[in-house]
Amino acid sequence: MDARGYIQVDEQLRTNVPGIWAMGDCNGRGAFTHTAYNDFEIVAANLLDAASGEPPRTVGDRIPAYALYTDPPLGRVGMNEAEARQSGRNVLVGMRPMTRVGRAVEKGETQGFMKILVDADSREILGAAVLGVGGDEVIHCILDAMYACAPYTVIQRAMHIHPTVSELIPTMLGELHPLAPAGPAAA
Repeated sequence: MDARGYIQVDEQLRTNVPGIWAMGDCNGRGAFTHTAYNDFEIVAANLLDAASGEPPRTVGDRIPAYALYTDPPLGRVGMNEAEARQSGRNVLVGMRPMTRVGRAVEKGETQGFMKILVDADSREILGAAVLGVGGDEVIHCILDAMYACAPYTVIQRAMHIHPTVSELIPTMLGELHPLAPAGPAAA
Protein backbone atom coordinates (compact mmCIF):
# COMPACT_ATOMS: atom_id res chain seq x y z
CA MET A 1 0.00 0.00 0.00
CA ASP A 2 1.10 3.55 -0.52
CA ALA A 3 1.22 6.33 2.09
CA ARG A 4 -2.42 7.23 1.41
CA GLY A 5 -3.65 3.65 1.89
CA TYR A 6 -4.18 2.73 -1.77
CA ILE A 7 -3.10 -0.63 -3.09
CA GLN A 8 -0.12 0.00 -5.36
CA VAL A 9 -0.49 -1.25 -8.91
CA ASP A 10 1.44 -1.03 -12.15
CA GLU A 11 0.02 0.30 -15.44
CA GLN A 12 -1.81 -3.00 -16.01
CA LEU A 13 -3.29 -2.86 -12.47
CA ARG A 14 -1.14 -5.74 -11.19
CA THR A 15 -0.14 -5.69 -7.53
CA ASN A 16 3.24 -6.88 -6.29
CA VAL A 17 1.64 -10.28 -5.60
CA PRO A 18 1.59 -12.48 -8.73
CA GLY A 19 -1.94 -13.18 -9.96
CA ILE A 20 -3.53 -10.35 -7.93
CA TRP A 21 -4.88 -7.15 -9.47
CA ALA A 22 -6.53 -4.18 -7.77
CA MET A 23 -9.40 -2.40 -9.53
CA GLY A 24 -11.62 0.53 -8.66
CA ASP A 25 -11.38 2.93 -5.74
CA CYS A 26 -8.85 0.78 -3.83
CA ASN A 27 -6.01 1.53 -6.28
CA GLY A 28 -6.24 5.34 -6.26
CA ARG A 29 -6.28 5.49 -10.09
CA GLY A 30 -9.74 7.10 -10.34
CA ALA A 31 -12.71 7.20 -8.04
CA PHE A 32 -15.48 7.05 -10.61
CA THR A 33 -17.73 4.23 -11.75
CA HIS A 34 -16.44 4.65 -15.31
CA THR A 35 -12.78 4.41 -14.24
CA ALA A 36 -13.52 1.33 -12.14
CA TYR A 37 -15.26 -0.33 -15.07
CA ASN A 38 -12.35 0.62 -17.34
CA ASP A 39 -10.02 -0.98 -14.77
CA PHE A 40 -12.01 -4.20 -15.23
CA GLU A 41 -11.76 -3.88 -19.03
CA ILE A 42 -7.98 -3.46 -18.80
CA VAL A 43 -7.50 -6.48 -16.53
CA ALA A 44 -9.93 -8.67 -18.49
CA ALA A 45 -8.38 -7.77 -21.85
CA ASN A 46 -4.87 -8.44 -20.58
CA LEU A 47 -5.85 -11.77 -19.04
CA LEU A 48 -8.06 -13.04 -21.83
CA ASP A 49 -6.26 -11.61 -24.85
CA ALA A 50 -2.70 -12.29 -23.69
CA ALA A 51 -2.05 -14.71 -26.54
CA SER A 52 -3.65 -12.51 -29.20
CA GLY A 53 -0.49 -10.55 -29.94
CA GLU A 54 -2.24 -7.27 -29.13
CA PRO A 55 -0.25 -4.88 -26.96
CA PRO A 56 -1.40 -4.88 -23.33
CA ARG A 57 -3.95 -2.31 -22.28
CA THR A 58 -2.81 0.12 -19.58
CA VAL A 59 -4.17 2.80 -17.31
CA GLY A 60 -1.82 5.21 -19.10
CA ASP A 61 -3.96 4.85 -22.24
CA ARG A 62 -6.87 6.42 -20.38
CA ILE A 63 -7.73 10.07 -21.01
CA PRO A 64 -9.03 11.65 -17.79
CA ALA A 65 -12.72 12.43 -18.15
CA TYR A 66 -15.61 12.97 -15.79
CA ALA A 67 -19.00 14.56 -15.35
CA LEU A 68 -20.52 16.35 -12.41
CA TYR A 69 -24.28 16.04 -12.33
CA THR A 70 -24.89 19.54 -11.07
CA ASP A 71 -27.38 22.03 -12.49
CA PRO A 72 -26.13 22.75 -15.08
CA PRO A 73 -24.05 19.60 -15.62
CA LEU A 74 -20.30 19.72 -16.22
CA GLY A 75 -18.40 17.44 -18.58
CA ARG A 76 -14.56 17.57 -18.47
CA VAL A 77 -11.85 15.79 -20.43
CA GLY A 78 -8.06 15.99 -20.60
CA MET A 79 -6.01 18.97 -19.47
CA ASN A 80 -7.24 22.14 -17.84
CA GLU A 81 -5.67 25.56 -18.54
CA ALA A 82 -3.06 25.29 -15.78
CA GLU A 83 -1.94 21.85 -16.98
CA ALA A 84 -1.82 23.04 -20.59
CA ARG A 85 0.38 26.00 -19.60
CA GLN A 86 2.67 23.75 -17.56
CA SER A 87 3.03 21.36 -20.51
CA GLY A 88 5.16 23.94 -22.32
CA ARG A 89 3.09 23.59 -25.46
CA ASN A 90 1.90 26.34 -27.76
CA VAL A 91 -1.76 26.29 -26.69
CA LEU A 92 -4.84 27.72 -28.36
CA VAL A 93 -8.16 28.17 -26.54
CA GLY A 94 -11.71 28.54 -27.71
CA MET A 95 -14.67 29.48 -25.56
CA ARG A 96 -18.37 29.90 -26.14
CA PRO A 97 -20.92 31.08 -23.56
CA MET A 98 -24.09 29.00 -23.40
CA THR A 99 -26.03 32.22 -24.04
CA ARG A 100 -24.81 31.85 -27.66
CA VAL A 101 -25.87 28.22 -28.03
CA GLY A 102 -29.28 27.97 -29.72
CA ARG A 103 -30.32 24.74 -27.98
CA ALA A 104 -29.51 26.21 -24.57
CA VAL A 105 -31.50 29.35 -25.39
CA GLU A 106 -34.41 27.25 -26.69
CA LYS A 107 -34.47 25.26 -23.44
CA GLY A 108 -34.09 28.41 -21.30
CA GLU A 109 -30.89 26.98 -19.78
CA THR A 110 -28.18 29.46 -20.72
CA GLN A 111 -25.92 29.23 -17.67
CA GLY A 112 -22.42 28.02 -18.38
CA PHE A 113 -19.89 27.84 -21.20
CA MET A 114 -17.90 25.54 -23.49
CA LYS A 115 -14.10 25.70 -23.56
CA ILE A 116 -11.52 23.74 -25.54
CA LEU A 117 -7.71 23.66 -25.47
CA VAL A 118 -5.68 22.71 -28.56
CA ASP A 119 -1.98 22.21 -29.24
CA ALA A 120 -1.27 24.80 -31.96
CA ASP A 121 1.56 22.77 -33.46
CA SER A 122 0.14 19.22 -33.53
CA ARG A 123 -3.52 20.39 -33.75
CA GLU A 124 -4.26 17.79 -31.04
CA ILE A 125 -7.12 18.51 -28.63
CA LEU A 126 -5.61 18.75 -25.15
CA GLY A 127 -8.74 19.17 -23.05
CA ALA A 128 -12.21 20.63 -22.83
CA ALA A 129 -15.00 21.54 -20.45
CA VAL A 130 -18.70 21.92 -21.14
CA LEU A 131 -20.63 23.47 -18.27
CA GLY A 132 -24.21 23.72 -19.36
CA VAL A 133 -27.21 21.85 -20.65
CA GLY A 134 -26.05 18.51 -22.03
CA GLY A 135 -22.44 19.09 -20.99
CA ASP A 136 -22.16 15.58 -19.58
CA GLU A 137 -23.11 14.14 -22.99
CA VAL A 138 -21.58 16.71 -25.37
CA ILE A 139 -18.09 16.15 -23.94
CA HIS A 140 -18.04 12.68 -25.51
CA CYS A 141 -17.64 13.97 -29.07
CA ILE A 142 -14.45 15.70 -27.94
CA LEU A 143 -13.31 12.66 -25.95
CA ASP A 144 -13.81 10.40 -28.96
CA ALA A 145 -11.75 12.71 -31.19
CA MET A 146 -9.00 12.72 -28.55
CA TYR A 147 -8.92 8.91 -28.41
CA ALA A 148 -8.74 8.81 -32.21
CA CYS A 149 -5.78 11.23 -32.08
CA ALA A 150 -7.67 13.26 -34.66
CA PRO A 151 -6.75 16.89 -35.23
CA TYR A 152 -9.31 19.42 -34.01
CA THR A 153 -10.16 20.18 -37.65
CA VAL A 154 -12.02 16.86 -37.88
CA ILE A 155 -14.64 18.22 -35.48
CA GLN A 156 -14.37 21.75 -36.83
CA ARG A 157 -15.28 20.59 -40.34
CA ALA A 158 -17.99 18.17 -39.26
CA MET A 159 -21.64 18.93 -39.88
CA HIS A 160 -23.50 18.70 -36.59
CA ILE A 161 -27.26 18.33 -36.23
CA HIS A 162 -29.27 21.48 -35.47
CA PRO A 163 -30.41 22.40 -32.87
CA THR A 164 -27.96 20.75 -30.49
CA VAL A 165 -25.35 21.94 -28.03
CA SER A 166 -22.59 20.08 -29.86
CA GLU A 167 -23.26 21.96 -33.11
CA LEU A 168 -21.42 24.96 -31.61
CA ILE A 169 -18.19 23.03 -31.03
CA PRO A 170 -17.07 23.61 -34.66
CA THR A 171 -17.87 27.32 -34.27
CA MET A 172 -15.86 27.46 -31.04
CA LEU A 173 -12.95 25.71 -32.79
CA GLY A 174 -13.12 28.31 -35.55
CA GLU A 175 -12.50 31.03 -32.97
CA LEU A 176 -9.32 29.63 -31.39
CA HIS A 177 -6.78 32.12 -30.10
CA PRO A 178 -3.55 31.86 -28.07
CA LEU A 179 -3.98 30.96 -24.42
CA ALA A 180 -2.93 33.93 -22.33
CA PRO A 181 -0.06 33.39 -19.88
CA ALA A 182 -1.03 32.77 -16.29
CA GLY A 183 -1.58 35.93 -14.31
CA PRO A 184 -0.26 36.59 -10.80
CA ALA A 185 -3.38 35.04 -9.21
CA ALA A 186 -2.90 31.80 -11.15
CA ALA A 187 0.81 31.45 -10.36
